[in-house]
Amino acid sequence: MELDDLKELMHLLKDTDVTELQIEKDGTKVKIKRDRFFGRLELQQGPAAERYDLRKETAETDAKLFTVTSPIVGTFYRAPAPDAPPFVEVGTTVKRGQALCVIEAMKLMNEIESEIDGVIVRILVENGHPVEYGEPLFLVEPL
Repeated sequence: MELDDLKELMHLLKDTDVTELQIEKDGTKVKIKRDRFFGRLELQQGPAAERYDLRKETAETDAKLFTVTSPIVGTFYRAPAPDAPPFVEVGTTVKRGQALCVIEAMKLMNEIESEIDGVIVRILVENGHPVEYGEPLFLVEPL
């Protein structure tokens, strides 16, 4: 299985309810697992319980936002150095080309820059955690 095949599979699974997929092809085994699926949330308010679909609201809200994704596999860092302040926080206004984080891959530090002017709405990855190719890192509200 080629890298391009894996990228295509991850892209296809991105907007589905599938959280785990295992494939064996030509003696190669691949397992893709997503832990970021939240599913359905039910809220109850008194006798007139209302059903609330978290996925629907998230999709509607996220449709207005720009998602910054990881271009590589590596370790996500919010700051340029352990003792330095983070590049951005929630609420930070960013310009196109401004550094948002660093991803360390094979001992190389790769700055990830904003592709648009906007405001950071959510930071989706914890500092020091591994990230995969195409994994969402930030949600940015375009200006």
